[in-house]
Amino acid sequence: MATTNMRAGIATEGGIALHDMPRPAPAETEILVKVAAIGVDRADLAASKSQPGAAPAIPGLEWAGQVAQVGARVTTLKVGDWVMCSGQGGGYAEYAVTDAGRAWTFDPKEIDVDQAAALPLALLTCHDALKTQGQLKPGGTVLVNGASSGVGLMMMQVAKVLGAAMIAGTSRDPAKQKELPKFGCTLVLDSSKPDWADTLLAATNNMGVDVVTDMVSGPTVNDSMRATAIHGRIVNVGRLGAAAAPFNYDPSLTKVISSKIPFRPSR
Repeated sequence: MATTNMRAGIATEGGIALHDMPRPAPAETEILVKVAAIGVDRADLAASKSQPGAAPAIPGLEWAGQVAQVGARVTTLKVGDWVMCSGQGGGYAEYAVTDAGRAWTFDPKEIDVDQAAALPLALLTCHDALKTQGQLKPGGTVLVNGASSGVGLMMMQVAKVLGAAMIAGTSRDPAKQKELPKFGCTLVLDSSKPDWADTLLAATNNMGVDVVTDMVSGPTVNDSMRATAIHGRIVNVGRLGAAAAPFNYDPSLTKVISSKIPFRPSR
């Protein structure tokens, strides 16, 4: 394909600005996608402003559109396929490239293109946290700490699909707490109350939950450990509360809790 330009959102010191940029060409294992819709993630917002003197960069970790070109070694996709993608940036443009293994086909008659663009990162993160790292089995119990966040809402839905028998979710906002059952939450916990972990323990006959997926961390980590079952798993997905806080070793040592960090696509 001849070199040509495209419109793209470039990170500047003042935020995203539209510029003409060279259209990327796919490497052997990559595809070029004509972007129809983009997702907006916290990482994208953080990347929307550049540092002084930084080279031009196009944010955008997930998008959806049609395959415009495939690399020489790509056999699973073809030009014209509708795909939802994740990538190492570049999605905020008319065209974007990604590895073919990070693109999934979909039927736009069944899934809205705008919705498809917002699915890849959340679905990958939630499935990895619950199934791969958390080893959740049908009939297991889950705590989603930070359930009213975007990833938290998806986490509860994935947990339900995976067959969780109980899905507890925390939120500090009363209005958001009322919405959680719509997304699969079976036990709503008000994390602004100091006894929320005790409420969860009472609901599990003092056993605690099998898997905790934690978007909050910081000041809630000790209560999360108290609410985890013996040989339970805590999967750290985010640190919305804080990246550091006092740590009580006793629950971890007495229960032999496994703490893990899930797959996060690199930027």
